[in-house]
Amino acid sequence: MAEQLKGITVALAGPRKSEEMARLVGNMGGIPLFRPAQGTVFLDDGALREGLNSWTQQPPDWAVLTTGMGLDALFGMAEDMGLGGRFLEVLSASSIAARGYKTVNALKKRGLVPVVRDDDGSTSGLIRGLQEFDLAGKEVVLQLHGEPAPRLTAWLEAAGASVREVQPYRHTPPEPGALELLLTEILEAKVNAVAFTSAPQFRFLSQYAQEQGKLAQMLEAFEREVLAVSVGKITSQALKEEGVQRIIMPEHERMGSMFVELGRYVAAGR
Repeated sequence: MAEQLKGITVALAGPRKSEEMARLVGNMGGIPLFRPAQGTVFLDDGALREGLNSWTQQPPDWAVLTTGMGLDALFGMAEDMGLGGRFLEVLSASSIAARGYKTVNALKKRGLVPVVRDDDGSTSGLIRGLQEFDLAGKEVVLQLHGEPAPRLTAWLEAAGASVREVQPYRHTPPEPGALELLLTEILEAKVNAVAFTSAPQFRFLSQYAQEQGKLAQMLEAFEREVLAVSVGKITSQALKEEGVQRIIMPEHERMGSMFVELGRYVAAGR
C-alpha cells in the first residue's frame, strides 16, 4: 500500500484536517498539494437563535435532519438559550427523518430514533424513505448544513409540506486566487487527482469554472486526465449533479478509506 500512490499528485480541496490527509497521501508515496476550495465553516449564531425560537414556539409535524454536526450545534445553542429541555421535548414529539449515520448517532445520544432514515447516506435516499408518508399540509423544519438544499426543499414542497429552514453553519468561499490555481492545475493536468471532502468544495469550484466559461473543459478533464475523489455519497452527489461521471469513492465514508480506494484504482490501472 505504501507505494500505491507513487508519483501521483493529489490536490486536497478540504481545508479541515488537511495535514492529516497530506500524511496519508505521503505515506502511500503520493505528492499532496494543499488546494482548499472552501473557506471556514462558521456557526451562524443569529440565524440559529432565530430558528430555535421558531422551532420551539411553533413545533413542526416533521423534523428533517441532514447532519450530526448541525444537530449537535442546535442542542448546544438550545442549552445556551435555556431551551435545552424544550427543544428535546419538541423534537421527541415530531416525526424525525435523518440523513447519514452521523445524524442518527447524534439522535441516539439523546435517546431519539428517526422514523425515516436514508438507505444510502444521500439526499436521494432520504427522499425515498419519505415517499412512504403523506406530507400534505404538514409543517416541516429542515435542518441544513452550510448551504441550501434546493432539491430536497422542492421535493418537500411538491409533496404538499410547508417548509421552514434552519441553517446552523455557513460555508465561506476560499481565499482569492485559490480556485483559479486549482482550476488551472486541473485543466493543465498538473494534478492527477483532486480529493473532495464536502459538497461545497466542488460547488465553489464548479461555480468559478462556470463564471470563467471553463466548466465544460473541467468536466472533460475529470473524465479523461484527472481523477475526482470523493469522501462519501453526499459529496459524490454534488459532483454528479454538475456532470462528473468518473468518481472514486470508498464504501465507508472515511478519509483514510478514500485514499485507500484511490490507491486501489491507480494500482489497477498501472
